[in-house]
Amino acid sequence: MGVCDALSTTEGPRPYTGPVPEIHAKRRRALRERLQSAELDALLVTDLRNIRYLTGFTGSNAALLVHGDGDERSVFCTDGRYTAQSEAEVPDLRRLIERPSALALVREADSQLSRGAVVGFESQHVSVEEHDTFADAAETVVLRRAPGLVERLREVKDDVEIEALRAACTAADRALADLLDSGGLRPGRTEREVARDLENRMAEYGSEEPAFRTIVAAGAHSAVPHHRPTDAVLAAGDFVKLDFGAVVNGYHSDMTRTIVLGEPAQWQRELYALVAAAQEAGIQAARPGREVASVDAAARSVIAEAGYGEQFSHGLGHGVGLDVHEAPRLAAVGVGTLSTCMAVTVEPGVYLAGRGGVRIEDTLVVREGTPEILTLSTKELVVA
Repeated sequence: MGVCDALSTTEGPRPYTGPVPEIHAKRRRALRERLQSAELDALLVTDLRNIRYLTGFTGSNAALLVHGDGDERSVFCTDGRYTAQSEAEVPDLRRLIERPSALALVREADSQLSRGAVVGFESQHVSVEEHDTFADAAETVVLRRAPGLVERLREVKDDVEIEALRAACTAADRALADLLDSGGLRPGRTEREVARDLENRMAEYGSEEPAFRTIVAAGAHSAVPHHRPTDAVLAAGDFVKLDFGAVVNGYHSDMTRTIVLGEPAQWQRELYALVAAAQEAGIQAARPGREVASVDAAARSVIAEAGYGEQFSHGLGHGVGLDVHEAPRLAAVGVGTLSTCMAVTVEPGVYLAGRGGVRIEDTLVVREGTPEILTLSTKELVVA
């Protein structure tokens, strides 16, 4: 049973609109099962994304000690700026108001756990300086590196997360539709102008901020996978690649569409059709139990067989959630398998230096059978 199935209710999915203590408590219970497997008595969580996932806290400073015995002994810590906010967002855990928060929880673990108890810490998020400080403070407990425990739990989304992702994707879809309907993609505008316009429209539809720096790449720039918008002017005949996303309740969407300004040339139609076919192959391969490398191969083989393998220069996709790039990684060197309720992108591209490129990307949720696509903007070749 996947997390999204385990957390479903008879009322169906609901968007996150404030603290959801029962959801966060279930996530912490799932984490405690992993602590047992890792032979840890507790875990010190210091990454703010992971803290938000486990508690609902949205402030800029916090730490969390997840105790293996249960929430009764777990402790949340932040500083005095967030006293009222933490009372509202983390109503179901004991709270400390102290700074530095992580160090306070190391001392807390030292006082409440038995001598020799093992406390894991998120070594991928802790500097050498912080580690040395923690080690000096831990007089009776043993600190052990425990990278990725929460991140692996976050790979499979629950219903609350999927609803937030769906809302973020809807904000991006509506912004693109408005941009096109208003004539916002036209010769004479600059890449920067279009990027700002698109971001403003996403904000109008509920986006808290852009999911990442919006890509608008016109003409030859569309052949640069991660081009940054410039004052380059859009011109008739250009491919224009738009890679953008919204954030709703902390969750990110990610979508790419490539359009043509004016009547497409034959090579543009052919290149677009090729990438569309590769993307469809990747989407159909994104099923539970499939190796992530095989999903990448399903799309990549379509492009390689057409003679453009070297022009597809990046992985097929990635997980998306509280971070816009998270596990799993859909790539030839990716490791692991897809599970039901993972949220991933599928984004093949072909880039012809000096001419132009095409990328088509959707955010989707892995389901039994056909994946659920959350980004619903048309993937027909749009002529603006």
